[in-house]
Amino acid sequence: MAPTNTNECQGSAELQVKRAPVVVDGVTLNGPTLDIQEAEGFLRDAMFIIMEEAVRKATDVKEKVCEWHSPEQLKELLDLDLREGGEAHPQILQRCRDAIRYSVKTGHPRFFNQLYAGLDPYSLVGRFITEALNPSLYTYEVAPVFVLTEEVVLKKMVELLGWTEGGDGIFSPGGSVSNMYAVNVARFQRFPEVKELGLSAMPRLVMFTSQECHYSVAKAAAFLGIGTKNVYVIPSDKRGKMIPAELEKQVQKAKVEGALPFMVSATAGTTVLGAFDPLEDIADICERHSLWMHVDACWGGAALMSSKHKHLLQGIQRANSVAWNPHKMLMAGLQCCAFMVRDQTNILQQCHSAKASYLFQQDKFYDVSYDTGDKSIQCSRKPDAFKFWLMWKALGTKGLEARVDRALAMARYLTEEIKKREGFRLVMEPEYTNVCFWYIPASLRSMSDGPEFWGKVHAVAPLVKELMMKKGSILVGYQPHGDKVNFFRQITISPQVSREDMDFLLDEIQSLGKDL
Repeated sequence: MAPTNTNECQGSAELQVKRAPVVVDGVTLNGPTLDIQEAEGFLRDAMFIIMEEAVRKATDVKEKVCEWHSPEQLKELLDLDLREGGEAHPQILQRCRDAIRYSVKTGHPRFFNQLYAGLDPYSLVGRFITEALNPSLYTYEVAPVFVLTEEVVLKKMVELLGWTEGGDGIFSPGGSVSNMYAVNVARFQRFPEVKELGLSAMPRLVMFTSQECHYSVAKAAAFLGIGTKNVYVIPSDKRGKMIPAELEKQVQKAKVEGALPFMVSATAGTTVLGAFDPLEDIADICERHSLWMHVDACWGGAALMSSKHKHLLQGIQRANSVAWNPHKMLMAGLQCCAFMVRDQTNILQQCHSAKASYLFQQDKFYDVSYDTGDKSIQCSRKPDAFKFWLMWKALGTKGLEARVDRALAMARYLTEEIKKREGFRLVMEPEYTNVCFWYIPASLRSMSDGPEFWGKVHAVAPLVKELMMKKGSILVGYQPHGDKVNFFRQITISPQVSREDMDFLLDEIQSLGKDL
């Protein structure tokens, strides 16, 4: 008899061991429970639906921006119940179709409702990749590619800010969180002991921002224990810009009160009017009083990509920190938000690190400076910079610059058209792509300006928007502002938007509002 092959016997024995049922606590542990072939089939079918419904149709100007239903109606249309048993793939695919059908199509050329819009294919592919790989950006060992792409993107953004000596940064889950980072880092820079001793060791701290600032500044003060009453609100001029002389007065006032001023949060691109604070003048005051200067450039930071328009942010190179959201005008896709500091002392690491030994071991076999997670207030963190990196690689800096220039040119075209049309009135000349205007129906045009007239105009924008949404033709924002009654706020971002879309916007408002 031929000798038995030992390896064959071992393999056969291993096979038998593997096939023997192993049950623990009533659960059979043999083999995977996920049928990967079945999963691949489902993913292919789902991807077809996504490409057809959420990409092709959702970006087609001939399709609706939204299919409007009230919450009660939508609950009836969607099967939202979660049951004991799972559903088969055909039913789940239908859930996917329904979710897309009844959602607002933010990639549609006539979605103007927010400070983001449009669909960039490279950014979308970047999101597909990161969602499929599902990495978390705390250490190089689990996210090597994404740690490096974040580093490169931040370095380029720091260069655009004009910080020739360099800087540091982190991507955060929103501009509001970036502004919170700024407050926390500014306080730590002034009082490093706050990290260990807390608020009980602090004097009364005061920070300053304009009346046009984003509401997240007050939220950050509340969240971090500074208190909203210690956020001194500086008046803005008629264009929505912080008044430097008023800032100086408020700093002096806080000192007289015995408080300790520690930071100013300026805004480059306000949410409603698109105004840019005078950063050079604010920087002079900050230097004179040793205040941390933060610039919320979440919306306006994109102008730094443009040689024509970067003058809007003159003085930002003197800021200590900046928040900038590439998911807005640059269309990197929600969410993509950078917080950057002009600092060489590794202040992000010092301020936020907790040195978790199970993540940030110092005896690893590679350069642990690439384990960037301890700079963040998060543990799990999505690789948001990757989609921006991939888009930047595809379009180049010149392509991103053209995107910004076209958006501002489109806003200028709309502004000139508003001036030509009867019944339309600008709130003010736009500085950025925020075009703010009223529509005056024919029934009101013979009235003289006064409380009654403006009271009636106040009702126009909400009624027109309701008709738009129910028709599904356009989504555009409106709001009152200060002493001004409701007006439309048109935001132009996407390169899919054409002159014809601007004309359609005005035509549609006129058509829906003419009989009011």
